[in-house]
Amino acid sequence: MVTDMANLRILLALIAAVLLSGCGLLGGVNSDPTPEKAQRVVSTAYRQIGTAYRSGGASPKKGFDCSGLIYWAYRSNGMRVPRTTTEQAKTGRGVGRDRMRAGDIVVFRSPASPRGLHTGIYTGGGAFIHSPRPGKRVRMENMSNYWKSNLVAVRRVIP
Repeated sequence: MVTDMANLRILLALIAAVLLSGCGLLGGVNSDPTPEKAQRVVSTAYRQIGTAYRSGGASPKKGFDCSGLIYWAYRSNGMRVPRTTTEQAKTGRGVGRDRMRAGDIVVFRSPASPRGLHTGIYTGGGAFIHSPRPGKRVRMENMSNYWKSNLVAVRRVIP
């Protein structure tokens, strides 16, 4: 039964990513199709929901910090991205908020983070997956007013 529930969660995440990847963050319509590689990155990250936060962590066994989750999800799909939030904030190419699509790296200003930045993976439909902070677990979250107002960059690694 646990396996069936896990498979159902993965299937729902993939369906949501495919159906919602055309939605822009601020109500605009994104006409960029989401590549299969980007959908796989989202699915890989989604499977880690519930994994504990760990500072410096970059694996399911050890846990994840925010940049470690992104690093691991991309690497698990044969792609390399930098390991730290500062480097992730500069990788790939910048994309406007109205052009975001599933698989893009979202970068937020976060005074609580060591380098003042926090990163996640956009899933489409105004949501993202991230490893928030010590004591929390990897989760999917809506881009609420807090997150929207602290979004500083969107980086596209998968053309």
